Amino acid sequence: MQEEKWRMAAAQELNGLNRVATAAAATLAEGEATFLDNSIEPKSLNLHKEQTLSHFRFYWQEKFSEPNATSIEIVSPVPKYNTTAKFGSIRAIDIALTIGPNVSSKVVGRAQGVYVSASETEIDLLMIENIVFYEGRYHGSSITAMGRNPIFSKVVRELDVVGGSGHFRFAKGYAELRTISSDPKTLDTAVQYDVYVYHY
Repeated sequence: MQEEKWRMAAAQELNGLNRVATAAAATLAEGEATFLDNSIEPKSLNLHKEQTLSHFRFYWQEKFSEPNATSIEIVSPVPKYNTTAKFGSIRAIDIALTIGPNVSSKVVGRAQGVYVSASETEIDLLMIENIVFYEGRYHGSSITAMGRNPIFSKVVRELDVVGGSGHFRFAKGYAELRTISSDPKTLDTAVQYDVYVYHY
């Protein structure tokens, strides 16, 4: 008799758990459908405001030399492609952005990301970087830029602005890059960035 009571109690408990699991699954499925299909008003994200077109100029100070290198190789090219182009190599970057062309100028942000040597025949980079601002009203906000950077075959190169964070949510635009100096021994390089970006 006692065993029968335990069996019935266990069956009731199992039925209860099944009902809870079924209800949870239904709620989750409904939540997923709402998440995927829900439309919201642009005004709720302040997207009803007129966009601003801003121009930022700063200087990328890439440092290969030690100590405190800001560009390091994290993937080496395979021997077959270990030529001047270094096809397949990947570098991680955390590069100071200064207000002036001199490396000792005030740092106003950093460029953090990676770039890949994407050509077998020339130094042609695929850049992916977050431009993080440290100063002024944009402190803590970032612009995301990516694109092709053929550093020796073009005087002026362009990257696409594909988004951002903080003040630069839904940002779009482009950046012009001009190399202004490069040390032949250390390869430390300064690049002028002119970034034109639409943002809310």
